Amino acid sequence: MLALGKLLELTLAGREPAEKTQLTVDGVRMRWLAEGALEVRPPEARDSGMDVLLSAGIHGNETAPIELLDRLLNAIARGEVKPRVRILFLFGNPGAMRTGARFVEEDLNRLFNGRHETSSGPEALRACELEHLAKTFFNQPERTRLHYDLHTAIRGSKIEQFALYPYKEGREHSRLELARLRAAGMEAVLLQNKPSIVFSAYTYDQLGAEAFTLELGKARPFGQNAGVNVERLELRLQQIIEGTEPPLEDASLEGLQLFRVAREVIKHSEAFILHLPVDVENFCELPKGYVLAQDTPKTRWIIEEEGARIIFPNPKVKNGLRAGIIIEPVKALAPK
Repeated sequence: MLALGKLLELTLAGREPAEKTQLTVDGVRMRWLAEGALEVRPPEARDSGMDVLLSAGIHGNETAPIELLDRLLNAIARGEVKPRVRILFLFGNPGAMRTGARFVEEDLNRLFNGRHETSSGPEALRACELEHLAKTFFNQPERTRLHYDLHTAIRGSKIEQFALYPYKEGREHSRLELARLRAAGMEAVLLQNKPSIVFSAYTYDQLGAEAFTLELGKARPFGQNAGVNVERLELRLQQIIEGTEPPLEDASLEGLQLFRVAREVIKHSEAFILHLPVDVENFCELPKGYVLAQDTPKTRWIIEEEGARIIFPNPKVKNGLRAGIIIEPVKALAPK
């Protein structure tokens, strides 16, 4: 196998490869761009006109997606998977990956869309670098752009595998992309309702990619991910890479649950209290009238929505950040 196919090994060791560019036996060009960043380019005659950014390890302890990308890259380096698309593989937070931590100083996935400019430290520098790498990769006009940012969650979930679809004013959701997510094993999709500061929101809003954050299960250490089933996603990614994906135009969305953001719960002070068990799961249902959280003396979040659920509850975030999202079901999606 080509040395550049061992990007994960290089990243965890903090080493640069001796050769920055290598070719597979069938002419696929692999180019090391920066720590944890590798571009894969098919021969021109085999290029289908699609650019795919695959990122994982934005949180360093979410290892199942990292191992998934490692397997795909290994297969390309061995010539077993033959790309027809350009791919940018990114391991987001090498420092946190090396220590098995979620982050080094602060949450990298809260520093995109320019937010890194108001911060400092290793994650702020890395967010700036990742934005630059993505912008450079998606710089060729008239090509299809797709970005999957792969994660696992810090807690269990009643719906284990789901996607977050970013928001941009005036831009409609793609039924084709929703069908692709369903085929990749996603059980639900959360439709965002305002701009965000996560990585997929940056590539969706600023770079025109169809971009999604994919939650694949619960976070576990390297080598302990047998309980995270990514077989359907791995197969779909391989099909996208090799240009063998079955047609999606007439694919049904039946069985794919759609939700929209109703409200965000923002922590304003150290007086913040979230009235949920420590081990509450994502997509836990909340009854109407339930007092979900309280903060300053006059700030309370009371459930008003029909069929409301909670995702990403985390009362330990810094003041000013999101401590949870209240979501509600979407009955139908307008065709596109």
